[in-house]
Amino acid sequence: MSDHDQRRAYRIHGMDCVEEVAVLKRVLEDLVPAEVLTFDTLQGRMTVPTTVAERAVIDAVAPTGMRAEVWRDEARTEAKRGFGRRDWLVLISIVGTVAGFGVHAATGGLTAAIGSEGAGLAHVVPWSARIPYVVAIAAGLWVVLPKAWYALRTLRPDMNLLMTIAVAGAVLIGEWFEAATVSALFSLSLALEAWSVGRARRAVEALMSLAPDTVRVRDADGGDQEVAPGDVAVGTLFFVQPGERIGLDGRVQAGRSEVDQAPITGESVPVDKEPGDDVFAGTINGSGALEIVSSRPAGETTLARIVRQVSDSQANRAESEQFVERFARIYTPAIFALAVAVAVVPPLLGGSWSDWTYRALVLLVIGCPCALVISTPVAIVASLAASARQGVLLKGGRVAELPSQLVAVAMDKTGTLTEGRPSVVEVVPLAEHDSRGLLARAAALERMSGHPIAAAILKHADELGVEALAASDVVAVHGKGIEGTIEGRTFWLGSHRWLEERGQEEPEHHERLEALSSAGRSVVVVGNDDHVCGLIAVADTVRPESRDALRALRAAGVGRIVMLTGDNRGTAEAVAREVGVDEVHAELLPEDKVAAVERLERELGPVAMIGDGVNDAPALARATLGVAMGAAGTDVAIETADVALMSDDLSKLAWLVRHSHATLSVIRANTFVALGIKVVFVVLTFTGLASLWGAVAADMGASLVVVANALRLLRR
Repeated sequence: MSDHDQRRAYRIHGMDCVEEVAVLKRVLEDLVPAEVLTFDTLQGRMTVPTTVAERAVIDAVAPTGMRAEVWRDEARTEAKRGFGRRDWLVLISIVGTVAGFGVHAATGGLTAAIGSEGAGLAHVVPWSARIPYVVAIAAGLWVVLPKAWYALRTLRPDMNLLMTIAVAGAVLIGEWFEAATVSALFSLSLALEAWSVGRARRAVEALMSLAPDTVRVRDADGGDQEVAPGDVAVGTLFFVQPGERIGLDGRVQAGRSEVDQAPITGESVPVDKEPGDDVFAGTINGSGALEIVSSRPAGETTLARIVRQVSDSQANRAESEQFVERFARIYTPAIFALAVAVAVVPPLLGGSWSDWTYRALVLLVIGCPCALVISTPVAIVASLAASARQGVLLKGGRVAELPSQLVAVAMDKTGTLTEGRPSVVEVVPLAEHDSRGLLARAAALERMSGHPIAAAILKHADELGVEALAASDVVAVHGKGIEGTIEGRTFWLGSHRWLEERGQEEPEHHERLEALSSAGRSVVVVGNDDHVCGLIAVADTVRPESRDALRALRAAGVGRIVMLTGDNRGTAEAVAREVGVDEVHAELLPEDKVAAVERLERELGPVAMIGDGVNDAPALARATLGVAMGAAGTDVAIETADVALMSDDLSKLAWLVRHSHATLSVIRANTFVALGIKVVFVVLTFTGLASLWGAVAADMGASLVVVANALRLLRR
């Protein structure tokens, strides 16, 4: 990795939305190109190439009213516990406003305290009321003023400048109560917004908290001790008691139990584990004790990589996020210019200066784009977090939107629609043999083979309690099969072609073999020098959920489902008939799959490709959306696929399509609410029916509504 590719993360205090991101890009443009900067507004994190000095970054950020410091892992939850500085400032601002209003009403009457919206009542506001009002304004704008000053110096108006001018203008025209109220409500809005956004942030952080803080290992004296997962080396034996969470990825060495893998794979049913099986950090052990050998360090467990991927995916911005950012760059200066025009033009035509100045200030307040710019990022991160909970890992905001656009899905057969491993589906004894005797001889010949078909035969024999006979002089005949001696006689096992070459095929054998092959089965022939003993049909069985999963995909709006496989046409068509795909392409090389995906995309539109994340990598990369199946613990799938289904559950794809539609619906609704409220208040402003405090309350309400709406995605 080059120095330019290495990156350093910074925590940016005060970076709450895309407006601050735009400011940071401008101040750092002399140090590093904007396109290599990445931002995560929900985590308050910015990453910069290590070629840029730490001090240069910190000094460049300082004048903006924000503050940069090198990222520490513990900084994630910093300032989220207890009552922070911002909370105290909000409380002081609210108390100051209430106190000022109380004193003002007591000394000058309720009407004078409320004000008359620009009529100029400064002369009746006693200093005893002004002092708490000033305290309220100062506390409310404390974190806003530095950013507003920077926006003014650079002539780039933002929401902080809009609100500061509105408050200052209200003071100048004598509306002290409204100035203090705007300050208090705006600061309260920012605090509530930060709290709401924090919920989405904590949903991601909660994933990492699934892993326990300690792991039980055996010390040199033979006793157990609990150590931090980060201190456990790969290859270390650790122990998990019934009901405990597993602290590290590893492989079971001893013990049997059922493990709840829902936090990683989204599977609702616990999975049985026995020696040789893999387990993942963050999953929950069932009723049995397990001895596990760790296979990854704590920072590289499947859970850690999921959390890191969800967090890093914020840099991969959705189209809707990019649109909002572009819109805000034009919208805020336009509102500022319109407010200036409202304050100046009508008075020049005979209107009241104080009246139209007040309306311009209201326009500045309602024009604040905060609700608009925060709604989409919160919806995206809530969507990503909800997907991760379901065992569906998305590579960024862009990917959260793509599934809703799919018109076709292409999928591999082996390991996607099928189990991915052959099993015996039929045993056909011939001559004087029976099924158990045939299996015993086949198992004897296959016992030393590592071929998947051999494993299927041995497993089937074991399940039926059939013991393999003793075999000697076993020899593999390349490309044909196996020969060996059993009970003093020579037996052979192999393909249909070898049967033909040996000259032992009878017409009834041929018919039976052709019937089994056309049904999508691979057939093993067992014989001796005198006759054919029988046939064993092996097939990669279809996943039980495949047919329902494809039906759910169509119900979710996917119009065409295509199978792309390198297997023979007979097998492919048999599986296609069973699961109900619309189109089959068999005997394909990897480049043929890429060509098929390109054709589908050209003829139909956006296409998803589903495969195992390794063998189908070229087609996954070429498709509009690449989806890797069974990615739990698979480095390649997590790092390269657009979507990684952590379990082998194909039904998660239909869930993802529906979830993507829901995400887009939330984003559209949020945009409508945020802009709709502003349009209403703009009309009220020009008719003279809007007030400053009403405008900021409406803006605050809009912010809370869109954030709450976005957070509904966490419950899907």
